[in-house]
Amino acid sequence: MPDDFLDTFVAIREGDVTRLEALLRACPGLASSRLGGLAGGRTPLHVVADWPGYFPNGPRVAQLLIDTGAEVDARGEDGTGETPLHWAASSDDAAVARVLIDGGADVEAPDGSIGTPLDNAVGYGCWNVARLLVARDARVDKLWHAAALGLLDRLDELVTADPAPAQHDLDQALWHACAGGQRRAAELLVGLGADLGFTPEYGRGSVLDVASNHGTQRANLIGWLEERGARAAQ
Repeated sequence: MPDDFLDTFVAIREGDVTRLEALLRACPGLASSRLGGLAGGRTPLHVVADWPGYFPNGPRVAQLLIDTGAEVDARGEDGTGETPLHWAASSDDAAVARVLIDGGADVEAPDGSIGTPLDNAVGYGCWNVARLLVARDARVDKLWHAAALGLLDRLDELVTADPAPAQHDLDQALWHACAGGQRRAAELLVGLGADLGFTPEYGRGSVLDVASNHGTQRANLIGWLEERGARAAQ
């Protein structure tokens, strides 16, 4: 069985669907296993959703694992306690996230590294998964969610709610609006007195710095290209 665990891990990361199908047929229960601790107590679904994401055939692998008994909301035993959807949300792998959600993953699962999958997606600049989660009925009940995603109607509802949002909430929402490239949301918040000089304790950089960031998916792609020798034109 230890060799099967290693072979499964490698097949998932390499996107070798044929090999993975053979392993799953030969070893009932493998899809819902903890891989003998090989992945730090995580499941095969965690492995395909893991950072940096975008493993070959990732969506097909995730679907195969679900079809053969993987528990879609399993919590990792690696110290994070996150579900596979939390992982996909943190790498912006929307294709894998979509398979997980279609397979019944809880879009409101709490206790991720930031909170829910939407908390993770917005917090880590994973805009594709964030929009997917909202489209699949994840609650947008925080000012910084609505601001970062440019959901102006929802933002207006939240800023006019009773009681009125605290200054810190306005400042935090402005920072995330800038991180998400949402000028209209930023304008609304500045008009309400949000501080252009604010940076949250967990954040890095000013509102201008985060407005200049690429976001997780694009930064991931840029890093992958650079690792393979691609260079910008002079």
